[in-house]
Amino acid sequence: MAGPAGSGKSTFARALAAMTGLLVIHLDQHFWQPGWVETEQHEWREVQRRLLVGDAWIVEGNYAATLDLRLERADTVVYLDTPWWVCAARAFARGLRRWPAASLPEGCPETAFRRLYGEWRLIGMLYRGRRSEREHEFARIAQHGRHAALHVLRSKREATAFVAAAADGRQPAIHRQRGPLPP
Repeated sequence: MAGPAGSGKSTFARALAAMTGLLVIHLDQHFWQPGWVETEQHEWREVQRRLLVGDAWIVEGNYAATLDLRLERADTVVYLDTPWWVCAARAFARGLRRWPAASLPEGCPETAFRRLYGEWRLIGMLYRGRRSEREHEFARIAQHGRHAALHVLRSKREATAFVAAAADGRQPAIHRQRGPLPP
């Protein structure tokens, strides 16, 4: 699962898992150590290798430096191509909302400042990267995930249709790619 921050990756992953019974791996749950300490890069790669051992899973999270590991093992890639301004609006709203304690990494307490700062700084990042981040992501997918079916979902309606098709055992056919990546 790929896409910009605020594109709906976590929500989509939960919905897809509920319909398919697949395990969801939320990378943030494994990346952050108690006290919001980042995992060292070499260790993070090993953690992901262990997480990706199974045959069927859904992985969500934005960790570009280790995307190659996930793409090499994936047979399907879903890219949520949500407009930057929708992602920014979601980040703004998330900054105001309190997270359920169960969704936070163990030993990483939420404070109002951390929530506001973390989510609201994404708005500027989304604006600055609104063109380049998408291009970089598709380049990584082309380099490491060419073997996988790529589904580019551009709306909530398409995401809902994808989940319904997967739940019915049908091959979702929304913007399915196996050649040049979308412009």
